[in-house]
Amino acid sequence: MWSRLAATDNANWFNFPWPMLKKPSNPEELTTTAISAYILNPYNPSDKSEKDRIKEHIRRWHPDRFETKLLPKVKSEDRERVKEGAGQVVRSLNELLTRSA
Repeated sequence: MWSRLAATDNANWFNFPWPMLKKPSNPEELTTTAISAYILNPYNPSDKSEKDRIKEHIRRWHPDRFETKLLPKVKSEDRERVKEGAGQVVRSLNELLTRSA
């Protein structure tokens, strides 16, 4: 989904691969518990450690990168909601990284 997102110029909330098992419909659904269930899922096929998986997601969602590369591709009517959601994801990921240290 990330590659398709990078190639589009007309994205909306539902185009984003939010790190959750169930696709959220608003930023309030992006809780640390829900994000943790996805990132730290024991059935994750990745051979990376939990800490490395968290760091990989932080790189994707980091505001400096996200707001310059992806947010401009979002339709104006969805932009604030997507920005708020991405901010919530990063805060949750940073909390998970702190817990795993």
